[in-house]
Amino acid sequence: QVQLVESGGGSVQPGGSLTLSCAVSGRTSPYVALAWFRQAPGKQREGVACIHVGDGNTYYPDSVKGRFTISREQVQGQVLLHMHNVEPEDPAVCYCATSPDTEAYQVVMSPYGYVGMKYWGKGTQVTVSS
Repeated sequence: QVQLVESGGGSVQPGGSLTLSCAVSGRTSPYVALAWFRQAPGKQREGVACIHVGDGNTYYPDSVKGRFTISREQVQGQVLLHMHNVEPEDPAVCYCATSPDTEAYQVVMSPYGYVGMKYWGKGTQVTVSS
């Protein structure tokens, strides 16, 4: 199966930058989607970035587009989330997730998009503070 372990969480000032890492192990498919989700207290888990392994296309919601960047390091087996110009509403537990379904990438940014993901990491905390 697939295992995912997040790291790199911590505190960051508004307008600052932080990079999260997700170590991915196990067999994957050329069509698998890799994604980052975040969940703030009392809020529903929402997708913030997704990359299609097959073609490298990336997807972001309007709330983070232009500020967050997802990338995949194939050799290291890692998925990175580069967060720039962090805003006060960004603090949350961030999760790395993946799905073997070819259609999963299409719904990551949709409401309840997390339901379509098969494998999850345990999360890493991101705190925004002045």
